[in-house]
Amino acid sequence: MSKQELEVIGQAAACCPGLSAEPLDEDRAADLAKVFKALGDPVRLRLMSMIASRGEDGEVCVCELTPAFDLSQPTISHHLKLLRQAGLIDCERRGTWVYYWALPGVLDELAAFLTTARPAGATA
Repeated sequence: MSKQELEVIGQAAACCPGLSAEPLDEDRAADLAKVFKALGDPVRLRLMSMIASRGEDGEVCVCELTPAFDLSQPTISHHLKLLRQAGLIDCERRGTWVYYWALPGVLDELAAFLTTARPAGATA
C-alpha cells in the first residue's frame, strides 16, 4: 500500500466518534484494545514517539532506533512488529535496513477518541 493510500485511510479514520459520543461496538473495541495494548509497553511507547516525532513524511531507520535502547536488535524488531500489527506504523525494507513511519491520522484518531467535548463554561 502506498503512503498516499495510507494517508487517505488515516483521514477517513479520523472522523470516528469519541469515547463519550456513543458506546463502542465489539469490533471497534477489539481494534482499539490492540492499539492500547501495543502502546501499553514503555519500549513500544518510546519507539512510537521516536517514529511519530519525525513528522508525517518522516521516516526513521531501524539503525537509528536500536542504539536508544539497552535491548538487542531482534527485541527491538519484535516491538516494532507489534506496533505494525496494531496499525500504528508501517515500514519498507531498503537493502539491509528497514525504514519506519507513523501511519497518517492514527494518533489524531486516538486523540479524538479520548477527547471528550465539554459544555461551554464547564471547568476541568
